[in-house]
Amino acid sequence: MFADEQLESVEFRSTWKKERSMRSSAAQTSEILTDEIAVQSLDRISVKIQTDEEPEKKFRLIDDNSDALVEFLKKVEPFVSKQLEQNTRSHAFDGYEVNWREDTHAVTCLHTLSYAPLDEELQCTGLSWNSTGSVIGVAYGRFDHQDWCTHKSVLCTWNIDRAINVHKPTSTIDVSSCLMCIAFHPKKPAIIAGGNFNGEVVVWDLSREDETIVATSGIGDDSHREPVSKIRWVQDPTSKGKKYNIVSVSSDGKILIWTVNRRKGILELSEGFILLTESMPRSLMRSARISGNAEMGVTCISYAHEDPSLFVVGSESGGVFKCSMNARGSAAGANIESSIPLRSPVTFSFQPHHGPVYAVDCSPYHRNLLLSCGTDTTARIYSMLQDKPIVSIEPGLGYLFAAKWSPVRPLVFAAVTGEGQLLIYDLKTSKINPVYTLEASADKEPVFTLEFNQNQVGMKQYGHERQLLATGDGKGTVCVWQLSDELTTQGAREIESLADIAASALD
Repeated sequence: MFADEQLESVEFRSTWKKERSMRSSAAQTSEILTDEIAVQSLDRISVKIQTDEEPEKKFRLIDDNSDALVEFLKKVEPFVSKQLEQNTRSHAFDGYEVNWREDTHAVTCLHTLSYAPLDEELQCTGLSWNSTGSVIGVAYGRFDHQDWCTHKSVLCTWNIDRAINVHKPTSTIDVSSCLMCIAFHPKKPAIIAGGNFNGEVVVWDLSREDETIVATSGIGDDSHREPVSKIRWVQDPTSKGKKYNIVSVSSDGKILIWTVNRRKGILELSEGFILLTESMPRSLMRSARISGNAEMGVTCISYAHEDPSLFVVGSESGGVFKCSMNARGSAAGANIESSIPLRSPVTFSFQPHHGPVYAVDCSPYHRNLLLSCGTDTTARIYSMLQDKPIVSIEPGLGYLFAAKWSPVRPLVFAAVTGEGQLLIYDLKTSKINPVYTLEASADKEPVFTLEFNQNQVGMKQYGHERQLLATGDGKGTVCVWQLSDELTTQGAREIESLADIAASALD
């Protein structure tokens, strides 16, 4: 039924696919012709012009060969020589410098600085001049916190030796919480330290463009548990003046000394103290029923200029205390956590203010005098040798938030008030009334900060001197004041007059 069968193949040509055909052809344009031609014009004209050279004029005295001149010089020469010899041994002009510039007879406001993006929401909480005296640093924050800090603050600097925009700082550094205080390094003009509301201490390098933070204390057992009140640079006693440590104080009662470790980027706690209520006068402790082992908030600190181990602190309770870096007083309570032992540094207690003390400042011209002020509206001058103040001044213009001795006049100091005034006192003129009362805030806002320019004579080589003082108010406005010559030129026997005031404490 089925069988295999092989059939022949059948071929047929495709109707849709055609065979390819290829052909080569050559094409070329005619040869491109080029030609070079040099073209250059040259025309020189020389003209010589020369004026006659003027002979150099030399100064010479008029020829006088008269016998009368010779006789006169022989007559007066012994008296002139004798007087000049006496002058070399005289102290009449000690401390006097020749004034080669135009006299300034008034205190004037040179600059009014503000940071526009803040829109007056933050207060000026701290001021500091750098070591060259050319840059003013401004810390912004708030003193009136009722709870946790939610502000974003900023550190601003202005270089006053350049043309400045008063509303645009030379540099700005953003800070995560309110910046409560700042202090430039005494020798390095770009290094600045600051203390935050959260208790952290930070060091910045303004010369860096990217990461400006050099070191930080962080937040831990060794750091402050309350806002940092004040911060200072002090010489490291082991480095023979080559290195500086940082001292910070806070309302938690701690006085901490930090060493900067730039390699690790941290501040290492090297030493510390704590202010205890036992340091208050016993009569005050009994009347206020205060226990002796409680911590007492520290608001301000100042180091003596002649003795680096001696310092003075002011407290929230109104107390003013003389302290020593070598003191080993009572230890902190068990509730205080720290990697190093904290002890009371107090060696002597002064008669307290009737309210928180906002500023203490040791005199740069006398080792036994210090200045203080506070919310009891008084400024006081104490002697280190007795508890009662030598001088007490009450301007009647509200709280006194800051007070500073002049760095160039032993008898001059300045203070700022809660009603917006800058008060400048000259004890040579009056121990009661200021010689200048200036409006340091346009809206009569409290003026919280005050800082003299320590390098006031650093610009003599350029034909002028700095005689500057800066103030900062509750709306974040900073005024830079030009001081008068009478406030910056030391008079004869001024240091002796200050010594007389200090000696009155022993009468």
